[in-house]
Amino acid sequence: MVIATELCAMSEYRIYPGNGKLMIRRDGKPVFLGSSKAQSLTLQRKKPAKLVWTQAWRRLHKKGLSEANLKKRRTRTNKVQRAVVGLSLDDIKKKAAQKPEFRSAQRGAALKDVKDRKKTTKKSSSKSSGQTFAAKIPKNVKR
Repeated sequence: MVIATELCAMSEYRIYPGNGKLMIRRDGKPVFLGSSKAQSLTLQRKKPAKLVWTQAWRRLHKKGLSEANLKKRRTRTNKVQRAVVGLSLDDIKKKAAQKPEFRSAQRGAALKDVKDRKKTTKKSSSKSSGQTFAAKIPKNVKR
């Protein structure tokens, strides 16, 4: 035998015949309420999704789902090496394959080269310090 049950508008629990109340809203929509608690909260215009004991809240916060649907399979992301502007992929692989001592020696040589260049530019600028420069005019002043 099948029993015709209704769902409570607030809690979404089943209402069996002879229980609960039927309230007709002003717009004519019937609202089934399973308990005085549900009726009181409906009249206070409380949202079911904010009440922890309602099915709406449980659905919103993913509670009580079956474990089969719980974990979704994700495809693992694969790392792909790409060329950088100025370096091809082969060059990047060659650098990665080099020994650390060789790379540190290269870095040291490059730093030494930069320091030497700075020294030479400093010497040349100190020699030409006897020159006179034009008077500086502020940029925001119109001529």
